[in-house]
Amino acid sequence: MRDNLSDDVGKLVLRLTLGILILLHGISKITGGIAPIEQMAEGAGLPGFMAYGTYLGEVLGPILLLIGWYARVGAGLIAINMLFAFALAHRHELLDMTDVGGWALELQGMFLFTAIALVLTGPGRLSVNQR
Repeated sequence: MRDNLSDDVGKLVLRLTLGILILLHGISKITGGIAPIEQMAEGAGLPGFMAYGTYLGEVLGPILLLIGWYARVGAGLIAINMLFAFALAHRHELLDMTDVGGWALELQGMFLFTAIALVLTGPGRLSVNQR
């Protein structure tokens, strides 16, 4: 029989870990600006204002995860943000390996797939609205 409390605590750990780690990136964007992201977007043929979406994926999304209020939406925002990060900032590294045999984008991949897992599983009962 599945231990529901363990599942909920596990989801809480995933939410808090992903939320904190991504929010740190968002705080950096708040304090340092998003000019480099605007340049990457424009270099890819996208309008520069799309860089402001970074605030959705790196500030709003993590906050939603941390408080567990519409956490699936928050996780979705993070997943979309990570897809843009792969496309704009890391596309040249997609097939690269590190010197010790790991994928060069393993951290970004972990962020992306943890966010997708939370979209699929939901935040658990230890959240404000279980959505």
